[in-house]
Amino acid sequence: MITSHSERSTEITRLVNAGLSAEQIANKCEIKQSTVRRYIRFIKSRFSSKKEVTKNPKILLLDIETLPCLATVWGIYEQRIPAENILRDWFILSWSAKYLYSGNMMSDVLTSEEVIKNEDKRLLGGIWELINESDIIIGQNLKKFDLRKLNARFIINKFPPPLPYQTIDTLTECRKYFAFTSYKLDYINKILGLRRKVGTSYELWLKCLTGDPESLKQMEVYNRQDVLILEDLYTTIRGWLKSGPNLGLYYDTDGESVCPNCGSTSLEWKGYYYTGAGRFKSGRCNNCTAVFRSRYSDLSKEEKKSLLSTIAR
Repeated sequence: MITSHSERSTEITRLVNAGLSAEQIANKCEIKQSTVRRYIRFIKSRFSSKKEVTKNPKILLLDIETLPCLATVWGIYEQRIPAENILRDWFILSWSAKYLYSGNMMSDVLTSEEVIKNEDKRLLGGIWELINESDIIIGQNLKKFDLRKLNARFIINKFPPPLPYQTIDTLTECRKYFAFTSYKLDYINKILGLRRKVGTSYELWLKCLTGDPESLKQMEVYNRQDVLILEDLYTTIRGWLKSGPNLGLYYDTDGESVCPNCGSTSLEWKGYYYTGAGRFKSGRCNNCTAVFRSRYSDLSKEEKKSLLSTIAR
């Protein structure tokens, strides 16, 4: 006779996996069929929920290029151009993206006909799908430029908002932690010894404005290289980041601790991190070198009782 709740749950799970019906399980365990069915519903919901939540994150590296506005002006010094002077508004010229560590580079660029007609809806469909499927998006000046520009074109072209995602802006993070002389992506990669941008010129942008096919192809190459060097920069500075998404929430680790910055299980626990209210174990990731701490204080109940705090004003 099974008496405890845990024993009953374990036995019903075993019998369900063995292919027994609810009636057979009820007879074997000497319980009501309604109880068996309730257990089966619980077991199915628990495992289907786990399957949806515990997955490797889709981390997308993204970069876009836009065409400039065309406007009429009466001078070139300290001009304030009224909105009614705009002859042609900006729009997305190309995008490039890849998932972190993936060898599959994805990109798209407008056709000559689309440039002439100022149409970027076809091009937007591909990048909207990628953003909609991603958990985390990484970019240089991502929050102020790429995402806001894309959102503007999305709503103009009647796209709905993508599903929720988290962001990592390498420009914001570099400004937060490092006093570089310049925060341009190419300059940072230069001083860090990483891959560099493909050369371009103002003339290339002018030719793209006219829909020149060769210039459009060259712009796509330029855009794709930006994503590759973005990946180099992110993986180099990743260990320094302290406020990004916690990758431990995305991986199915069966209770094993993972690095919050890169998801690695190669961790070295060493020392403690102290706050005003507790003491936490700390360590370092052997993969990305990030430092971390445990989520819970290791102070005993007696130590917590004896811990004093200053009085706030």
